[in-house]
Amino acid sequence: MRIVVQRVKKSSVSVDGKVIGSIGKGLNVLLGVTHEDTEKDADYLVEKLLGLRIFTDSEDKMNLSISDLQSSGVETGVLCISQFTLFGDCRKGKRPAFVQAAAPDMANGLYEYFLKQLREKSVPGTRIEKGEFGADMTVEITNDGPVTILIDSTKLF
Repeated sequence: MRIVVQRVKKSSVSVDGKVIGSIGKGLNVLLGVTHEDTEKDADYLVEKLLGLRIFTDSEDKMNLSISDLQSSGVETGVLCISQFTLFGDCRKGKRPAFVQAAAPDMANGLYEYFLKQLREKSVPGTRIEKGEFGADMTVEITNDGPVTILIDSTKLF
């Protein structure tokens, strides 16, 4: 399982022109699932995500997590969007192969589990929003920094 984490000023996701999820300050998370992933992978990523220190402190150093901000009274959110293309393999040719991406039923199950764990383990008041699994979505991101972090549950990178 892997995630692309972007620190954002705001982010939203739309399906058929209708906004189905949006946040202000927080994290935009793109999540990909491979056929070898389990709930343990999701648990690892939730813990890593909530403790990821990529927000600046009073000395302008990236020293605060989303949990730190929410605990100190700053309204934050996480917008999580399933994205099977994170397991696209472009090593051969120019057309990505998606053989490492999990089958839809499995991927959706782990995506929903990830969201459930995120809701349960985040600081109360943290807004948790999501995209629509399998839908053609439009994602608008106002990246802050920009700051983009890649995390893989197998610690590949």
